[in-house]
This record gives sequence, structure tokens and C-alpha cells, in this order.
Amino acid sequence: MSALDRLKRRSADDTVAGGGRLETVAAHSVETPVELGGGDLHATDEDRSEEEALRARLGEDPNDVVAFDRLAEIVGAMAAENHEGGDPQRAAEDSVWALAEEVAQSQRAWYPLIQLARLSIDDDRETALRRLSTAADRDSTGDALAQGLEMLREAGHPNDALNLGVGHWRPKEHVLPAARELILAAIEVERLSEARRHLAALAEHPDQQAVQALRQEIGDRLGPPTGSMPITGGASGIATIF
Repeated sequence: MSALDRLKRRSADDTVAGGGRLETVAAHSVETPVELGGGDLHATDEDRSEEEALRARLGEDPNDVVAFDRLAEIVGAMAAENHEGGDPQRAAEDSVWALAEEVAQSQRAWYPLIQLARLSIDDDRETALRRLSTAADRDSTGDALAQGLEMLREAGHPNDALNLGVGHWRPKEHVLPAARELILAAIEVERLSEARRHLAALAEHPDQQAVQALRQEIGDRLGPPTGSMPITGGASGIATIF
């Protein structure tokens, strides 16, 4: 569960029952309810010390997932606790948004861009997709692509995930989770022949043991190619199908 998901759950628990659907983040040109430098009146010295340490880590590595998620949890919880009127969840999301925008200024940053896309996908899909594309461009390992595709699938946008993956995926260079998310997106939009082609492209991947495990994981969801007879014969047979 991401820091934002934990904040949403916490805010939902604190919200008085009976209200309607909570507003989503829309314009995002907002003033942060909590000063990111540690201006909250209720923050302890220990809180500020941890926040400063986390910011230092993000200064060195803007894609430090643990540091970002923890800092997002801190500033979001403070914003939700100290908001005056309105929606505590919105206050938390706005503070996380401001944090992500700040960290994303680094040309090396891709993880904050994924968080911005996560917050805006339902309100500004095109901008969210551009952020995910930029994130994928900034990371040569494929981690950013994998996380972006996973986010889109979980948000109910598998077709966008497929398009993003096709445009950025490099079978030989990228980590295997990027391939997995791309293939699952193709399956979810019922483009099985395309999913098979992506799986076959993994013949170029250097970790063939992991590729075989992926074939075994999703092979049943693909079935044999159209017009082909099922092939038996264990692992080698599975590899032949794809």
C-alpha cells in the first residue's frame, strides 16, 4: 500500500460519515496546507528532524521510494490533522502533490512524476500520461515504466498502459516487471496476439530463468495461438508456444 493510499484510509476514518463523494484533486495550483519546510505548529522536534533527514535523502536520490513515501505520509498526515474546514483527504492529497512537484524538479526524478500522475489520472488524463512518459524516459532500467504501467492498470486504464508500454519498452534492457505489466495490459484489453508477441520478444532478455517463470505465470491466460494445436512437453513446450 502506497503512502497516499494509507493517507486516504486514515482520512476516511477521520471523516464524519454521511458525506457525499470526496472531491478529487483538480486544479493543483494550490497552496500547500502545511509548509514543506516543517512549519506545522504541532510538529515535534523529532518530526522535523525526520523530515529533514528524508529531504536530504531525496536530494541525493529523488527516486528513493522509501524516503518519498515516508515523507509524503508525514506531510499528508500533518495537513489532514491541521486543515481548517473542508476535506482532510483533499488537504492530504494537496500536500503530497506539492511535495511531488518539488522533488520532480530534479531531471533525475521519475518516482515523483508517477505520484503526480496517480493523483491526476482521473481529472487530467492527458497530462498524467505525459508525466508517465517523462518518467519512463528518465529511467533506463525500466523500473519507472513498470510502476507507471502498474498504476494505470490499477486505475482502470489498461489501454493507456499498453500504449505507454509499446512506446517505451526495451525487451533486452528493461527489468522484467516492465514486460509483465505490458503483457498483462495487453491481456486485459483482449489483445492476446500482441501479448504473445511481447512475451516472445523476451527471448532477448538476459535473465531467461525469470522469463520462464513469467511464461509459466501467465501462460494459461494466453492459451495457444489462434489456429494452432496445443503443444505439450513441459517447459520446452511452453516456450515453443510463445
